[in-house]
Amino acid sequence: MLGEFNIARHEWENVDKNPLPADIPEVEEVGATSAPLLSAAYFIGARCKPYNDDFLLCKDANNGGTVECLKEGRRVTRCAVSVLSDLNKYCFDEFKLNYECLEQNNHNLGACRNSEKIFNKCVFANLKLTKQIPGVKEQIHLKENPIYTGTSNDKKISKEFLKSKESQN
Repeated sequence: MLGEFNIARHEWENVDKNPLPADIPEVEEVGATSAPLLSAAYFIGARCKPYNDDFLLCKDANNGGTVECLKEGRRVTRCAVSVLSDLNKYCFDEFKLNYECLEQNNHNLGACRNSEKIFNKCVFANLKLTKQIPGVKEQIHLKENPIYTGTSNDKKISKEFLKSKESQN
């Protein structure tokens, strides 16, 4: 062991042990891996847009202001956590179906269109969030015949998922 670097295992603990200033509010970490974050990204963007805009304006006004914009960054984090919490509360099974597909398909959105449709339907109905991909004329999730329709495994698992949901009702 050499400082915080364990030479034998090549592990390095990169944790700042200094407390935050008192005027910076505490916030829980998002605590999600890349697949759930990718699956939820457009919905996080939809609900958290005002906080994201404030954060970016602060960074712009403060020349990249890392410390100056901590409060705004905390608001963004709290908002993202609230979206993930609501997704887990109201659309857990659909959310899990989609992010597991993304995880199994190297985060390729096109490979998971079927599970994405199921997830979107739940979010639109229960959370009333929108899905807007910036800078495109026709939103991919609204296309009748997209080029990428999901893998055969996504289709199979999505079909099984819908059958199990129907049998529960």
